Amino acid sequence: MDPILELKHIYYSYHTLECETPALSDISFSLNSGEFLAVVGPSGCGKSTLLSIICGLIEPEKGLIKLNGHYIPGAAANIGYMLQYDHLFEWRTIYQNVILGLEIQHSFSKLLSKEKERANELLEMYGLGRFKNAYPSELSGGMRQRAALIRTLLMEPEILLLDEPFSALDYQTRLTVADDIGQILRREKKTAILVTHDLSEAISLADRIIILSRRPATIQETVCITFDLEADTPMHRRNAPEFKNYFNLIWKELNENE
Repeated sequence: MDPILELKHIYYSYHTLECETPALSDISFSLNSGEFLAVVGPSGCGKSTLLSIICGLIEPEKGLIKLNGHYIPGAAANIGYMLQYDHLFEWRTIYQNVILGLEIQHSFSKLLSKEKERANELLEMYGLGRFKNAYPSELSGGMRQRAALIRTLLMEPEILLLDEPFSALDYQTRLTVADDIGQILRREKKTAILVTHDLSEAISLADRIIILSRRPATIQETVCITFDLEADTPMHRRNAPEFKNYFNLIWKELNENE
C-alpha cells in the first residue's frame, strides 16, 4: 500500500532583518492511511512549524511533499487542522458552528440534505445531539472540543492535523477528551498527526511516535507503539504494563543530549 503522505528532505528557517533561524533540517517520513502519528520534541523545536508546512500555510525552503502520490505545491484542501482552542463562534449555536466549514465550502448557499443528516448523525453519535441548539458558552471545555472535531470531520479530510488540541483543558478533562477523540478517530478510520508536549498523551493515542531533536529539528528516533489489549483505547493503554516502558524510552531519547 502506498503511503497517503510523504515528506522528503524538508528544510525550513525563520528570517528576520537581523538573522536566520533554522527550524527544520532534513525531515523525511511517510504516513499510511488510517495511521495515527504523534510528534514530540523539546519546546520550540519546530513541531507546529512542521504541521503548518504539511497543510500548506507555509512553504518549505527545500524538500517535497506528496499527498496520495502527487506532489503538492501549496495548501491542500483535504487536510483538516485542529488547534489548541476550539474557535467556536459564541453567537452561533453548536449545530451552526459544526456546519460552518460546509457553509463556507458552499459559499453560504443551502447545504445538501445528506450533509445536514451527517451533521446531526455525528452530533448524536458523540453526545452533543441534545445540545445542538445550545451556544458554546453553555458547554464544557470537553464538549466544545468535540464540537470542534465534528466541524472538522464534516469536511471529510483525508488527514487530520492536531496541534496540541487538549492543552487548554484541565488535566481531568484532558484525559477524558483525549480518550473520547482518540476513539472517535479510530472509529472514523481517520489518518492523523498529533503534535504534543505530553509524552503520556502521545503514547496513549499513537501508532508511531517521531521524536524531534532540538532546533534545528531533525528526526532523532521513531518509536512504533503496540499494546496487547483486547480494547485498545487511550485510557486502557495508560494502565497497561507496556506504557511505562515506552514512556521511559522516549524520555531517555529526549534527554540524552542534555
